[in-house]
Amino acid sequence: MEHAPAWLINSLIYLSAAVIVVPLGKALGLGSIIGYLAAGIAIGPWGLGLVTNVQDILHFAEFGVVLMLFLVGLELEPSRLWNLRRPIFGWGSAQVFGCAAVLFVVGVAAGAPWKVSLVAALGLALSSTAIALQVMGERNLLPTTSGQAGFSILLFQDVAAIPILALLPVLGAVSGSDDVSTTGAKLLEVVKIVGVIGGIILGGRLLLRPLLRWIANSKTPEIFTAASLLLVVAIAALMQLVGLSMALGAFLAGVLLAESEYRRELETDIEPFKGLLLGLFFIAVGMSIDFGVLLKSPALMAMLVVGFLAIKLTVIYLIARLMGVPFQERPVFTLLLAQGGEFAFVVFQAAAGAAVFSNETASLLIGAVALSMLLSPLLLVAVDKLLLPRYASAGGLQMEELSEQQTAPIIIAGFGRYGQIVGRMLSAEGIPITVLDHDAEMIEAIRTFGYKVFYGDAARLDMLRTAGAASAKILVLAVDDIQQSLKIVDIAREHFPGMQIVARARDVTHWNELRDRGVMFVERELFESSLRSGRSVLELLGHSPHEARQTSMRFRRHNMALFEEMYPHRKDRAKVIAVARQGRTQLEEQMAQEREEQARREPKGGW
Repeated sequence: MEHAPAWLINSLIYLSAAVIVVPLGKALGLGSIIGYLAAGIAIGPWGLGLVTNVQDILHFAEFGVVLMLFLVGLELEPSRLWNLRRPIFGWGSAQVFGCAAVLFVVGVAAGAPWKVSLVAALGLALSSTAIALQVMGERNLLPTTSGQAGFSILLFQDVAAIPILALLPVLGAVSGSDDVSTTGAKLLEVVKIVGVIGGIILGGRLLLRPLLRWIANSKTPEIFTAASLLLVVAIAALMQLVGLSMALGAFLAGVLLAESEYRRELETDIEPFKGLLLGLFFIAVGMSIDFGVLLKSPALMAMLVVGFLAIKLTVIYLIARLMGVPFQERPVFTLLLAQGGEFAFVVFQAAAGAAVFSNETASLLIGAVALSMLLSPLLLVAVDKLLLPRYASAGGLQMEELSEQQTAPIIIAGFGRYGQIVGRMLSAEGIPITVLDHDAEMIEAIRTFGYKVFYGDAARLDMLRTAGAASAKILVLAVDDIQQSLKIVDIAREHFPGMQIVARARDVTHWNELRDRGVMFVERELFESSLRSGRSVLELLGHSPHEARQTSMRFRRHNMALFEEMYPHRKDRAKVIAVARQGRTQLEEQMAQEREEQARREPKGGW
């Protein structure tokens, strides 16, 4: 191996450590993140010493966070992001500035210089986007109240990292005021930042879709994968060029492509790279923990870690109460935001470079952040086993988890406005049902009406087994989140092939995805109610109830037939549009002909 290139040896070390340690961590119930962090500690400078260029690896592995934010952006349409503007800038600023203010006061009271206290407070107020979103994804928390609130705060933190970094040179300046040339340079930087963001938005609207369509028409899957990675790398490079967050730029690009017909293809292509690089990022964090600083000042390090975690836990828990985060979701929400974040590494290293504080202080703070990221998953395990069971039986809501084997022939996954109607109709017929939902706030509201709903995530195989999926005849899939819906279908198809699935589709794309998975009983959630509204309009225009009903039924039959005709061409946008236009023309001609025939059959007047 002495003649093997360094990249080959390092790849062997990283992959071996991950393959050995991560499954072990999962088997012990500690989760994959602790496994990656432990693997990094094992092969790093303070473990076996197999890898020493930690900072280079950390910079490269940060691209995993960039890819993760791009995929998160793909799930958020611009209209949905606009709806989140208040929690992003409202609660996000409350969390960052609230935690920073308390940390700053404590730091100054402890005798630290105000500059050191200010930068340390701002850096420690940030949370780990990578760990928080990874845990939320594993637990399917993103669609919940706490998940949306946590995501909003994390997004604001990514934005807040920019002015924090811009503040450091000002704090590091010893004396003097800005001259004209310095002011001009700063104005030029602002123009560059606005130009890059504007270019990304304009390019995303006008250029990206035609470019992706052109690449997709080449019928070369590997080139489309390369183009997907090129897109993210190019945007990250542009953001880095003007000193902005690479992750924020990738997120913005994802949002702009959220309504694109290539969204699913982009997700499929980038997901494997994201997983590998994110794992490498956690390994690099484990390697970056400077145990030398810890051993030199163990008491100071312990006070720092415990102190800033305690302060953030208290502030964030109070914010969670003010935000209306459900009682049962607060512990996990608070803990995920209390840990230090990856952007703190950048802030503290930049602060040392700007002479705000010494390299030793920077190492101490970076070590505290890294230790908090290591402790957070361990604390999460303790919360799951010790705290959550008490929360489930305390507060305003008794959370009845699904623990005993159920035998009802019907399972309903999701009991919101759609699932409730199905469940009420079946209950009225005396048909026993088992209802699963994982939104604590919704369950609290539903139980006030006397319905029995179990708290559980239907996307978990063990939960479906306990719900009686092995013997159930039908699974009614009424969850609101599209990705969760498809995940449940995949699990049910693989493990319970004898169970029929009746599913709700949010839109045409979701309908096609369900049909791709062999689900034949699919209803679009607004289709039937829209037809009834159309009937009411026709009646108000003078049509008889019978005529209005016949018209709506003809339209329904034609629409369903058109869907079946478009389905084989669902990946060819031009063909789908052509079929849709042809179908609309045929329907208009058919209904015009029927109106003419009806008019001829009607008497011309008189006896």
